[in-house]
Amino acid sequence: MSFSSPRQSKILFSVSKNIRKQKKKMSRKRVLVVGGTGYLGQHLLQTLSELQGTSYDVAVTHHSAPPPQPLLDALPPSFDFFHVDLRTGSGFDAVSLKFGQPDVVVNCAALSVPRVCENDPDSAMSINVPSTLVNWFSSFTENRILLIHLSTDQVYEGVKSFYKEDDKTTPVNVYGKSKVAAENYIAEKCSNFAILRSSIIFGPQTLSPVRKSLPIQWIDGVLSKGDKVEFFHDEYRCPVYVKDVVTVILALTNGWLSDGKQMQMVLNVGGPDRVSRVQMAEAVADIRGYNTTLIKPVSASSVERGVRSPADISMDITKLVQTLNIHPVTYRDGVKLTLAAEAKS
Repeated sequence: MSFSSPRQSKILFSVSKNIRKQKKKMSRKRVLVVGGTGYLGQHLLQTLSELQGTSYDVAVTHHSAPPPQPLLDALPPSFDFFHVDLRTGSGFDAVSLKFGQPDVVVNCAALSVPRVCENDPDSAMSINVPSTLVNWFSSFTENRILLIHLSTDQVYEGVKSFYKEDDKTTPVNVYGKSKVAAENYIAEKCSNFAILRSSIIFGPQTLSPVRKSLPIQWIDGVLSKGDKVEFFHDEYRCPVYVKDVVTVILALTNGWLSDGKQMQMVLNVGGPDRVSRVQMAEAVADIRGYNTTLIKPVSASSVERGVRSPADISMDITKLVQTLNIHPVTYRDGVKLTLAAEAKS
């Protein structure tokens, strides 16, 4: 027998419904993408928006205000955007209040132009070392957060080929030094982290075009004009296709959310090919059918760039392949995918 009035029954039903909603929301995992309006950040958000049946909520921080409208239009309205200044930590309180504690934080934000970092080392350190982000983690009573942090191949000195993760980090410029400082800070302060030392990231343009020059698009653009262009023959990297970097991030995220085992790792994230700038250009020219005599090999030492650049920071990605069973595409295949995507856009 029920002793509640119809009005009380309605109230009880409403309360019960709200509790169920809250429990459902609490059971959903939360992913925060820091620096979500940059090149990698946008590709990550695009992939997250395309995944079907995901059981987590997504929030995004950006430094530019407001975030670009084309990006907002392309993403689900459920994605929350927050203006955050990594130098001061301003904006993280709003994330706490509206979004709550994240389970995974992917830090794509960085001051990543070596020349700019060289000219302004204080900004490089204050932005690239995520001290305000990590300190914000401590504001939560139960700090079970995985930090996936994007680092760089420029932590290596560049005096040999195929660096491994346990090789000594001896950066030659301020950008690399700021990234080593970030890695050390994270390893000291975070219980769970994955540091991804990425090479040159290339691929299609983003939902909202970024201002920086994209490597394949730039090479294609200059060669298409038919003029001779200089490229370095003595600087080597392992360029990685952007979708492969996203795949790595999602694999780490899903692994953490499914088993929650402690994670503390550093991974080289590059493509399988060690290539010079000349070889990068030659691949584009070959695929496009351009005259390869337009490519003029020069030494990196012949150009004053205002910052030291490591000569060979190619990376061994054996650990990445064995740990996550991910096989990044070859540079040539990545170029084909990039140019095909650009043709469709």
